[in-house]
Amino acid sequence: MPSRTLVVTGASGFVGTHVVRQARDASWRVVAVGREDAAPQQITALADRYIGADLAGEWPVDERVDAVVHLAGLAAVGPSFAQPQRYIEVNSAIMTAMCESLLQNSPGARVVVVSSGSVYHSSAADRPVDETATTYAGSPYAVAKLLVERQAEYYAHRGLDTVVMRPFNHIGPGQGLGFLVPDLARALRTLTPGGSLTVGNLDTARDYTDVRDVAAAYLTLAGAAAHSHAVYNVASGVSRTGREVLEVIAGALGVAVPPLEIDPSRLRPGDPARITGSAQRLRDEFGWAPSRDWTSSIRDFVAAS
Repeated sequence: MPSRTLVVTGASGFVGTHVVRQARDASWRVVAVGREDAAPQQITALADRYIGADLAGEWPVDERVDAVVHLAGLAAVGPSFAQPQRYIEVNSAIMTAMCESLLQNSPGARVVVVSSGSVYHSSAADRPVDETATTYAGSPYAVAKLLVERQAEYYAHRGLDTVVMRPFNHIGPGQGLGFLVPDLARALRTLTPGGSLTVGNLDTARDYTDVRDVAAAYLTLAGAAAHSHAVYNVASGVSRTGREVLEVIAGALGVAVPPLEIDPSRLRPGDPARITGSAQRLRDEFGWAPSRDWTSSIRDFVAAS
């Protein structure tokens, strides 16, 4: 039986690299799409084909494909406030170009559209958040993600087999700066002996899943014969505070947790004390569950960085 063809957009990013690697190991024929003109080194040995393109302008895949894991687009909540319209336009334009082309060249293709757990309203945070929770356009990033979700719904009516994934926080090897684990690790590595570590609110708790388990969830939906729902959460179901995360990072680096100094500019008024996701829908239907402990995810990140 010939291998199925999977397109991974955002292939050279944090999550994309893991998706490409696992897809290759699962015998997919992988077409990796990224922003770079030439394939990054970590992709060269993994993908069967690499295409560098600006996806907001065109969909460059000129062959019939079986499935897409769509990761490309402007990411992160914080920067979206400074460029709200750009976030909305770019993420929506990519979705339109991709889906219109797939309708012509790969009708019926499964399209795994990666959204975010940040689309949920913070009022839902007093319990594990499932897919029935209220969504809320609380940032330009969330606005863009919710718009892309509606586009997925539209293209499902047009004939594509779209499914939306809402991942909560994920961690692990390869994550770049701008997120809690990489930022704390760098701060500890560069801290002057005896100095204080400047932080935000480390008492808030978030749900962290290993990036490799997140990638496995996406590929589960990409390859499933069918799916019963239009939306699935990806989460561990357990939340950890920033202080707990810091302690594990310090242990992995072999240093003591230094005195902490709170930077008021890093505090977010109204930030929920705890956010926990529920992936019961994904677990019940497909048997997916995280396979890696959150502490090992952090240790693997530290070892690889």
